[in-house]
Amino acid sequence: MTIPNKLTVLRLSLIPVFFISFSLPGWFGPSFKTLSAVLMFICYAAAELSDLLDGKIARKYNLVTDLGKVMDPFADCLSHLTYFVCFYGLGIMPAFALMIILWREFSISFLRMLMMSRGKAVAANIYGKLKTCFYALTSILSIIYIVADGFAPGSWENSYRSVLFVFFSLAALFSFLSFTTYLKAIIDSKALSGMTR
Repeated sequence: MTIPNKLTVLRLSLIPVFFISFSLPGWFGPSFKTLSAVLMFICYAAAELSDLLDGKIARKYNLVTDLGKVMDPFADCLSHLTYFVCFYGLGIMPAFALMIILWREFSISFLRMLMMSRGKAVAANIYGKLKTCFYALTSILSIIYIVADGFAPGSWENSYRSVLFVFFSLAALFSFLSFTTYLKAIIDSKALSGMTR
């Protein structure tokens, strides 16, 4: 297995660790809140660093593999969905944003499988790139909120939650727009028109 793929496997292994860290206060009581926040931050930072490194190493040393092409976006999807479910559980992510993102991610996965079965690919679009940026921004801002709340809870929380609401709403909007643009590109290409119904 190549180094980039090993980094992706590391990122996948950090996902359940992140969830366990998130769950500590619920399992063992509020006294674990600070430890939970610190562990979540470490897991998130390590996962994002591995995501950055695996792509750079794969491209620089020509280590791009078929497994990596499939496993990397899967790890991205699984990690972000895990973060978002946790953020929703804490009450800092609105339900509508979570549902739009869940529907988008599962629908895109289904469409990609259909396109792969036809040996076709659809290029990324600007909304997909914006979606990725806002997924990262909302995750970072949420982790900062959780860490700050663990160390210094206070009156700042309501204002910060309002900011988070705006960012989650934008993430959901770009998620939806990226899906509709992707779907339109598939329909226009007529790549799936010959499939047996």
